Amino acid sequence: MLKPLEDRVIIAVKDEEEQTVGGIVLASNAKQKPQTGKVVAVGAGILTNDGKRIPLDIKTDDEVIYDKYAGSEVEYAGQQYLVLHAKDVMAVIE
Repeated sequence: MLKPLEDRVIIAVKDEEEQTVGGIVLASNAKQKPQTGKVVAVGAGILTNDGKRIPLDIKTDDEVIYDKYAGSEVEYAGQQYLVLHAKDVMAVIE
């Protein structure tokens, strides 16, 4: 499994709906980039200048909303993931 470093988070991105309310099927290039996903791994936290570690508020299995163009897409073991900094996560869905 992937293990993020420092303040990074690994997210399994949710696929967006392929049809509009009217039932029109959208081409893949017309779909908006997804902004929600499930956290699969969390880094150890931010390391301060004096050597203290600040843990992240985000936990594994949290459903989150993140910045639209944040992070880097990676593929691991045939699965697509998004690796981003914790600051790019805007909210946890409860």
